Amino acid sequence: MTPPPDLTKLTPEQKDALILALWEQVQKLSARVEELEARLNEPPKNSGNSSVPPSKGFKANKNKAGQTQGQTERAGLRRGSVGRKGYHRPLAEDPDETIRIIAKTCGGCGHALSEADQKLSRAYDKIDLPKVKPRVTRVEIDEGVCPCCAEATEPQAVPEGLREGSPFSLNIVALALYLRFIQNVSYERLTRLFRDLFGLGVSEGALDAMLCRARPCFDKQVEAILARLRKSRVVCSDETSVRIDGVNWWNWVFQNDDIVLHVIRRSRGHGVVEEVLDGHRPALWVSDLYGAQQGHAAEWQICLAHQLRDCQYAIEAGDTAFAPRMKRLLLRAFVIAKRRKALAAATRKSYKARLERDMDAIMALNVEHKDARRLRKRYGKHRGSLFTFLDHPEIAPDNNGSERALRPTATYRKVTGGFRSTWGAVLYAAVRSTVGTAARHGINAFAAIQSALGISDVYAVG
Repeated sequence: MTPPPDLTKLTPEQKDALILALWEQVQKLSARVEELEARLNEPPKNSGNSSVPPSKGFKANKNKAGQTQGQTERAGLRRGSVGRKGYHRPLAEDPDETIRIIAKTCGGCGHALSEADQKLSRAYDKIDLPKVKPRVTRVEIDEGVCPCCAEATEPQAVPEGLREGSPFSLNIVALALYLRFIQNVSYERLTRLFRDLFGLGVSEGALDAMLCRARPCFDKQVEAILARLRKSRVVCSDETSVRIDGVNWWNWVFQNDDIVLHVIRRSRGHGVVEEVLDGHRPALWVSDLYGAQQGHAAEWQICLAHQLRDCQYAIEAGDTAFAPRMKRLLLRAFVIAKRRKALAAATRKSYKARLERDMDAIMALNVEHKDARRLRKRYGKHRGSLFTFLDHPEIAPDNNGSERALRPTATYRKVTGGFRSTWGAVLYAAVRSTVGTAARHGINAFAAIQSALGISDVYAVG
């Protein structure tokens, strides 16, 4: 700690200068204290009033029955349904084996029962998994020796799948990709999984070689998806962070009802969108209010789910005028949005006019709260993009589709800690693009990976 100066040795001018300097410092510290005290009165941010993910929110304690308070209350509301008929697993359509168990004697009189006396009483399935072990095919290449000239000649062609190189089949590559990028299994755990479940020894280096082997197949899938994106009328977009070799990068997603495209870039800026679209300008864009997501299409739909959470935060912070009425307006917009595709154009136009009139009244309110002023300024600037979904019912009023597409990336980051190489991150984005696009067409993730590798033709991007 620095000792105070000896005031007896200071001139009056030096004392005046010291007093002024201390006064200025006190003013700064007082302002800082006021700022920190104001923050203490602000509500904590959670998944209900901000973009904080639910995993970081407060978890209520469970009671002895293993239920949270909210679950207990909901269970109380359902007490009237106790005794309803339960549900069970449907029987398999094509069982591998059927075993009949018949009654041989009557339980009443002991009379012997024949085959003709039997009738089906009940049926159920018992399910088991067969033992899985590697199937090894030894390939021996012979060379023919000509009896005329003694020239040795090897076969001109080797059947597909039996050629020299990696000993692991494309089915094993597909499984490794699925477990690595869809189920978030690390290299170390993946080697143990192959060994313990299948009795197959696969090193981490072999896994790495498998992924490198698969990369060109998924590059082709991405090219086809990108070509379709650059013709799309509607594009919804969002981004989240990823870690590559300890450095922060960004996973961007561009999606609609037909395709999903993931790209991983160092930048979170406007240039990424321009690079991906390559001059294409969609008719409709759906995103949050992040600056780099703006100005890429003829019309824009702001994600109203984000706005609903921001209004909730302002309410919890103490605004009783602007945010509550704005929240009710947004909730009404969501109710209308559920029926938007079934409504006639004139009906949608009438609903939008009514929302706009109510918006006029809300914007005319005299607001004092700082969060309310911030929200009113925002909606004054972007008001024309709040209810675009009523003019174009093919888009939703929120960007939940993009957030769902990015959720596996966030999970992967938390489980594995990120990527060790840039090429691994690029391959991850390519696999996610392929799987996400296939899901839009009812194809599961493993089938999409197999199709990309050429194992099956169940689905092909094009």
